[in-house]
This record gives sequence, structure tokens and C-alpha cells, in this order.
Amino acid sequence: MPVTATQMARRMRGGAQAHLLACDDGCHYVTKFLDNPQHRRILINEWAAKILLDHLQVAAPATRIVSLTPEFVASQPGVYLQLGHANKSVAPGWHFGSQFPGNPHSDAVYDFLPDSLLPSVANLAHFAGALVFDKWTANSDSRQAIFFRQRLRQWLDPSAPPQQKGFIAQMVDHGFIFDGPHWAFHDSPIQGLYFRPLVYRDLRSLDDFQPWLDRAIQCPESLGDQILRQIPTSWFDGDEPEFERLLAGLFSRRRRIEDLLLATIVSRPQSFPNFRILR
Repeated sequence: MPVTATQMARRMRGGAQAHLLACDDGCHYVTKFLDNPQHRRILINEWAAKILLDHLQVAAPATRIVSLTPEFVASQPGVYLQLGHANKSVAPGWHFGSQFPGNPHSDAVYDFLPDSLLPSVANLAHFAGALVFDKWTANSDSRQAIFFRQRLRQWLDPSAPPQQKGFIAQMVDHGFIFDGPHWAFHDSPIQGLYFRPLVYRDLRSLDDFQPWLDRAIQCPESLGDQILRQIPTSWFDGDEPEFERLLAGLFSRRRRIEDLLLATIVSRPQSFPNFRILR
């Protein structure tokens, strides 16, 4: 069931002009609107990405459909899209929400950690899993992530001691998988990389992309049906057949992921200082 927006917290950076909205379930969601400047297909990509990342077991925020009522839109003048020199009201309806990890008024969330702290991120290895995902889905954007400090048992590792805290990374902003609104697989070795090579320093061979690589290669095609069932039909606007063809192409390229990873490593060796390709 959708959650209903109750109050705007703040506007977010980025081309999609997302807003952080409080909702009636007590959580906050970074909300991308159906009529955002990048294209409505961005919402479809975001929803598909979350299901695929969950299958790979790569950390990413929970997602929900966020409902904007006419009353909410009328009562929140700060909720709008800026198009050139004009402001456009957001249409009521169902939009895409990515859950903020905690309370934005009290919990700090960072999009950057210094080199002194980055190695201490509890799930730093998930950046390898994210690269598998980004190559598989032809993400034409750079890898984005957020970091926050919370109890590991609650957010990441059920076996962790109850009071143990640490920095956790979550992978975010997946609107430009499938080359964004173009819904195509334009593979580029330099795309999909995180801008901090430190996250890849422990990668020495393709074995270090496990278990995410096997999870992608062995991903059942039935997951595509799950993606189609969960996305609201209003987001498609008649594009369902094209999206079904896109999903078919996604599953047909699973066996290419290893080659795509190697092409990236060969093109950007400075990002993978310890990787050795056997010849």
C-alpha cells in the first residue's frame, strides 16, 4: 500500500528535483515525482533497481509508493518543479519514494566520507556488488551512495552485538540504469564507477566480485515478472511492451557481466590498483 505524504521537509539536489517528504507511516522519503524533468521512466528504473539490488543483496534504501493528495499539494507551496524560470506544481497521484535512514532532524546522513573513515564502513564490500549491478543494468550515471552511523544489527547484520554501531553505506539514485529514459544498453567502461578508488582497493580478481556476480548470472527471469507486477500502471503510460523487451534484454546479457567488469578494470586500472588480470 502507498504511504501518504503529510509534510515537506526540504528539497534535494539533483536533476530529478526530488523532495524529502514526511509520510503517514512516520518515515521520510526522498520522493521523485512522476512529472520530474528527467522523465517519468526514471521512476520505473528506480523501482526495478531496488528489486534487483535486493536480489543481489546489496544495501539500498527501502522504497515505497508515495501518494500526494490534492489537499497536500495545495497546502505545501514549497512542493514544485522548477522548469527554466517558471515553477510548476506537482500533480497529485503516486510517486516514487526512497526511505531516508532515520529522522532527518536528528540523524546525520552523508554523501561523502573522508579517506580516514571510508575503510571503516561496515559493508564497504557492497561497492563491488554495486559495480556488478551497474554493469549489468548499463547504468549511465556514476555510482552514488550515502553513509550513516547506526546499530549494525538493526540495519545490516542480525548477528552483530546489539549495541555495536558503525558506518553503513546504502546505494542510491538509480534513475539512469538502462541509460535513463532511453531504455537501452549503451555499455561504457567508465560509467557506473564510484569516484573513490579506495572502495575497490581489495579487489584482486573476479572472485572478489562474489557472491554478487553469481547472484546476477543466476538471477531467475521470474524476477522480471515481479518488477512488472509491482510498478503502477500509471507510470508506464503505454510503455509496458517496451519495458518487457528491455527486461528480456537485461536477462539475456547476464553472461556478459564478467566481460563488462573486465573492460572497466582494463580501462580504469587506477581505480583497481591491486587487480591482476591473468593472461
